[in-house]
Amino acid sequence: MTINYQYKNIQSPIKVVLTDEQSAGHADHWRILTDDMSNDVPEWLQKMIEQAAMPKGLNGNVSSNDTCLLLSEDQPCHINQVLAMKDGKPECFINAYPCVDGPYGLTCRIERMIVNENTNDAVLRMRTADGSIIYAFDQLYTANRHLYQQGTDYFVNFSGWAHEITLSEQNEVIMVEDPEAIRYHRAFNDIVAANDGQLPNDLQEQIKQWQPTTEAQKQPVEINLGHMCAYLFGDALGQEDEAWCQGQVLGKQETSFNGKTVILFDVVILREQNATPFVVRIGAMKHAGTEAIQVHDYVQANIWLQAAIYKENQAAAQSLQQSQAS
Repeated sequence: MTINYQYKNIQSPIKVVLTDEQSAGHADHWRILTDDMSNDVPEWLQKMIEQAAMPKGLNGNVSSNDTCLLLSEDQPCHINQVLAMKDGKPECFINAYPCVDGPYGLTCRIERMIVNENTNDAVLRMRTADGSIIYAFDQLYTANRHLYQQGTDYFVNFSGWAHEITLSEQNEVIMVEDPEAIRYHRAFNDIVAANDGQLPNDLQEQIKQWQPTTEAQKQPVEINLGHMCAYLFGDALGQEDEAWCQGQVLGKQETSFNGKTVILFDVVILREQNATPFVVRIGAMKHAGTEAIQVHDYVQANIWLQAAIYKENQAAAQSLQQSQAS
């Protein structure tokens, strides 16, 4: 009898370990939500325990017997809290941070994890299918930390908190004269407008098929630099998730976070030809400035970019990986 064995050398992405001194912590993130951290944050943490859930991420077998336990809430804006566990019981508090749920995402591969193992904070360096590099704080690192693999496609949901978000500058313009760039620009705008400002699932296919029907649609396009999409990640180690971005608002709605009103902006911050648009749901505190921002406006923002990887959202990433292998 012959037995054929197959061995797969499954490796985790590269891990860069930070000390507590090298880590920025979350004080600046809580300051987005309150001017009274010393009172509000402990109260919020205690309150969330009463209705907390255990997010699974990629792990279908989350258990209170794990050494660390991640608690969360089923709200658009919520808190994730990390507890150390011993013998199935909470031993001590480790970390907590505010999160925004993001319904939009991209298929990415995790190239590197920048981690503080004392706090279970992690910033992921990810490469999209079209080669773009994105850094984001991992909301679910505690649940997923042992499961990430090199060379594996994951569908990643993106969201963020705005330190600041304002209407973009409108003063500088450039002229686009390349025929294919003109066609792409007009196709994108026509298709989104015809879809009530939403991105259809087959956007790239529709753009490929779109053709100009008038001479005016073939003419050079004047682009206001304030109407461009751009994303720049942070340049400090472990703080690459602190990003600057500019893009167009595709959606706007209100929600609440512990009695405070938050505006959720759906903003496209990258839209390159033949690539899936990068859309991020950004939470911002409601005030006169954020209230004035409307759908279709272009904004620029300093954001804390977040990522979440859930098992139930991986069908699209698996399909892409299979198509690339065949």
